Amino acid sequence: MDVMPQQPPQPSDPDRPPLDASAFSGATALSALSGPPSAESPPLTLRTALRRTALGVVAGAVLLTGAVVAVPEGGGTAGTPPVPGPVSRAMAAAAAGAPASLSDLTALLGDRQRWVDAHPADAGSWAVLGTAYVEWGRRSADASYYGRAERALRRSLEVRPGGTGNTGAWVGLAALADARGDFVAARKWGEAARAREPRRWTVYPALIEAYDGLGDRRSQDEAVARFAVLRAGAPALVRTARRDRDRGRAEEALAGARAAADRAVTPAQKAECLSLLGELARDRGEPREALARYDAALRADRDHDPALAGRAGALVALGRTEEAGRAYRAVLARLPRPAYMLELGELYESLGRVREADAQYARLREALDRDEEQGVNNALLRGRFEADHGDPDAAVGLLNAEWARGHRSAAVADALGWARYRAGDPSGALEYAGRAADAGGRNASYAYHLGVVRAELGQYGPARRSLEEALRAGPGFSPLEGPAAREALDGLDAAPAGGPQDA
Repeated sequence: MDVMPQQPPQPSDPDRPPLDASAFSGATALSALSGPPSAESPPLTLRTALRRTALGVVAGAVLLTGAVVAVPEGGGTAGTPPVPGPVSRAMAAAAAGAPASLSDLTALLGDRQRWVDAHPADAGSWAVLGTAYVEWGRRSADASYYGRAERALRRSLEVRPGGTGNTGAWVGLAALADARGDFVAARKWGEAARAREPRRWTVYPALIEAYDGLGDRRSQDEAVARFAVLRAGAPALVRTARRDRDRGRAEEALAGARAAADRAVTPAQKAECLSLLGELARDRGEPREALARYDAALRADRDHDPALAGRAGALVALGRTEEAGRAYRAVLARLPRPAYMLELGELYESLGRVREADAQYARLREALDRDEEQGVNNALLRGRFEADHGDPDAAVGLLNAEWARGHRSAAVADALGWARYRAGDPSGALEYAGRAADAGGRNASYAYHLGVVRAELGQYGPARRSLEEALRAGPGFSPLEGPAAREALDGLDAAPAGGPQDA
């Protein structure tokens, strides 16, 4: 098992004792596993986490955009301060529930890899290493690290089953399941860990993401509330603000994001909060404000690639398409995430640069294929892509299967409704498009899709309202759908304002 090739790990101290994974956390996923390892079953009773009292370890967690890597505050003996360096910085961030920098995460991986090579029976360090691999796989958009994460986490459970105190490995598996898009497995692992240790705050980010992917709003609300009690501060404020944004509660989301930015303790955490403020500004149709927020995020942490991608989207909304293209290419050079490939391809298509768009779409298909080989479920993104740029019937099949397996988020409902419409079934599309718009707050794309479906069915009044809702954020919400929404609304001017369909 090697560490990240992009940044070689810094040398580790061979005398450094193992990091304790007893408070390990994660918010990513495990699609290849449908249940616990055969050696054990999820626990039914509460048991306290393993504590290395001889080492005096204090546990914490490194949170980042949906993934959490948990490590202790100190690596020395009791009463001994941590050895200065990147691993200690990662642990200091952990204690505050803040994201670690990429370089510090790299050092942590190198440190734990060397330790388990020399101490293969250390279950806690295997769990730390496995969840760190999940985190790196997410941040690098390299799904090959998920296989390494799975092997490390399974090794941890072989050495010490979760039911005997290794709850941290279960939380790591919940994180892996979220990362791979298997929210059913993520819920199972997360709930198993929570049942054993309900006050372990590090399990709640994984559960929040799993419930969101399953469309279980009630359970998500409960998990967000519990997380806010157990881990008050910027991490909980960010989670709550994102939930509020998804529900259309823009003012509450804005207040939460501002409060989180004020309380951020690391540059990476500050960048995450400023990037969220940029997203909220784009939702309001204020691309200049959004651009300023994304720029501030990048000044806080130049490695915060989501802010660079958000900056590209804001430039599109401002009509600065050449700059936007450069920004997308820059972020893809560092973070080849399929969603960004789709955004760049659609930008090229909107500009009539067909050959470049086709090349980008081909690259997207290759990336999705590579991810799926690593056990990642990208049915949602592939379905969205096929509906607009490929085979709508294939998109319907993919998304029907997602719905059947319990993945019933607003995003899946919207994608399935739109795929049905594109496949020539507007009547079948209406239920899903309406459900997405109701659950997805003020998402302009959802409103646009519902408006088009309603117009196709002759529901002209509701169609107008939906299209106007989509355009409240301005046509720049999408380089393809924004102008299409304006055109569809203009086309309704000749249609009657009401009628039996509206009633």
